[in-house]
Amino acid sequence: MSDHDLRDALIEAGAFFHARGWAPATGGNYSVRTTDGLLITASGTHKGHLLAEDLIATNLDGMPINNARKTSAETALHVALYAMDPSIGCVLHTHSPQATVLSMRHVNAGLMRLHGYEMLKAFTGVHTHATTLQLPIFANDQNIERLTARALPAVHDTDACTPGLLIAGHGLYAWGRDVSEVRRHVEAFEFLFACELLQAQLG
Repeated sequence: MSDHDLRDALIEAGAFFHARGWAPATGGNYSVRTTDGLLITASGTHKGHLLAEDLIATNLDGMPINNARKTSAETALHVALYAMDPSIGCVLHTHSPQATVLSMRHVNAGLMRLHGYEMLKAFTGVHTHATTLQLPIFANDQNIERLTARALPAVHDTDACTPGLLIAGHGLYAWGRDVSEVRRHVEAFEFLFACELLQAQLG
């Protein structure tokens, strides 16, 4: 895809997430791998109303190319995920109420187990509902480099079919080969989070 098409795909993803309440206000950040670097959302942008100029071209280290605007404050985590796995082509971070609440509920356990749901088959590599995905959860930290240093080893050791992590009180990071795949992963995660909350309410 051209950079123009990649920008359009991220803009559409932002509008889709915002319409579902998964990216309120300026919450979230998105990135995609390009031929020679990355496109990353600018800091402080409303993800439901992104413009082409809100997606900043950077090198693979997340440094803007010919652009004075700042990228997302969490750029370092995006960069580290791309460096960890060359097959990752897109990273999307959302702030839904479900992800925020569940991440706080399970942070002491360090993970959330998702098992038995037919929707698990929406994740690349999962072929049966009789699967358990272990989604890592990390305490929030305003020092994104320190948070990244804690998160990446655990993500690296997690089953490859779990394309995401939660930051407590913050939200979901999901990744995959391209924007379309990661949108599907986010939608599946959000459905499962809603189910988990319903289960908790029903006791």
